[in-house]
Amino acid sequence: MQTNFTPDQLQDPAMASSEKILRTCVHCGFCTATCPTYLLLGDELDSPRGRIYLMKDMLEGGKPATPEVVKRIDRCLSCLSCMTTCPSGVHYMHLVDHARAYIEATYTRPWHDRLLRTVLAKVLPYPNRFRAAMGAAILAKPLKGPVGALPFVGSRLKAMLDLAPARFPARSPFDRPGRFSPEGGRRGRVAILSGCAQPVLKPGFNEAAIRLLNRHGIEVVQPRGEGCCGALVHHMGRDDEGHAFARRNIDVWIAEMEGEGLDAIVITASGCGTTIKDYGFMFRNDPDYADKAERVSAIAKDITEYMSGLKLMEPVHRAGLVVAYHSACSMQHGQQIRTEPKALLKQAGFTVKDVPEGHICCGSAGTYNLLQPEIAAQLRARKVANIERLKPDLIATGNIGCITQIGKGTGIPIVHTVELLDWATGGPMPAVLDAAGFKDRLSRPLPVAAE
Repeated sequence: MQTNFTPDQLQDPAMASSEKILRTCVHCGFCTATCPTYLLLGDELDSPRGRIYLMKDMLEGGKPATPEVVKRIDRCLSCLSCMTTCPSGVHYMHLVDHARAYIEATYTRPWHDRLLRTVLAKVLPYPNRFRAAMGAAILAKPLKGPVGALPFVGSRLKAMLDLAPARFPARSPFDRPGRFSPEGGRRGRVAILSGCAQPVLKPGFNEAAIRLLNRHGIEVVQPRGEGCCGALVHHMGRDDEGHAFARRNIDVWIAEMEGEGLDAIVITASGCGTTIKDYGFMFRNDPDYADKAERVSAIAKDITEYMSGLKLMEPVHRAGLVVAYHSACSMQHGQQIRTEPKALLKQAGFTVKDVPEGHICCGSAGTYNLLQPEIAAQLRARKVANIERLKPDLIATGNIGCITQIGKGTGIPIVHTVELLDWATGGPMPAVLDAAGFKDRLSRPLPVAAE
């Protein structure tokens, strides 16, 4: 793609990076075949290629964002399927992130949109605030229906109430800074991201990860001061807030690396993992953080990625389950992790089936299902239909957003991959399976192998 940025424009590192990305695009259109919004809407401007033209025009012209451009960019899920498809290596993620920050700086959204985005940015990344908001949402859930007290609430508020759990999850005993040591000899030492929304909605995920790691001889530390990775606000174009969260985590993890040392920073939410692995790029021009951010990104690993480097214990429970494995977009496209989770599940005794159209997003995409609920609902229905065609016993995936999104559309139990690995190697049955009555059917010890 030919560009016409001025030398002054290219003095801005973000603009120079975007110009380089734009010049990589060869207009081939392969990306349109795998873009969820183009698949649903059939409009070129709702495809990666169309959005690239819009972003080029906006950035190159130095123009404030227009309502039309904002609408199209807002509809992008940042699922990154286009990056997997692109034969030219266009780094769409960095381009659209820059465009969103540019929109945030040059465009004044309608008041109700600004209000919702501010509420999300000031609540979701803070566990205590999110816990309080979740309590309020649970109380309000019975009032949202067509015959309830709030029949005329907007689609976005209804989406928020729909995604709230029916009951408030109990706080986890692991939800605190500390060190969790294996009983036997220590083979390694990792930090685990506690995060923001996940410990409120699904505290059992990190519990399972810590048990699994300890069982394999790995010491786990949750450092004091670590929190949200910054992804939620970063993908809303609020770069200053996203970078502030990232700096805090970088400082905390570097202190651990330079103290007792870390083999890895283990992450159980793949959306967070994609962002943490990008810290090196985010801080590439920051003299105080460029090196530290690169060091953090270099050792960040998804829990399945890290466990693939260990020898998984022989399963102690016979599962006998057929698992539909949903690969989160942030896992397969953002981190290019595809085979490791499925290989581990097979080693743990599960029969694993790939979901048809597995490359297409489920519609969660961070805050997307709250900001674009109609499109998100269509994508969820499509994903659920493809999963249910397999007739699995359960669904496994590695991202809290996908679990919440898909779980609202099907009665098939959905669990985190790490919960199954923990259960198979000696941990408790995942709470979702226990609640679904799987205990009697599945809690059987493996027979002793014949000599």
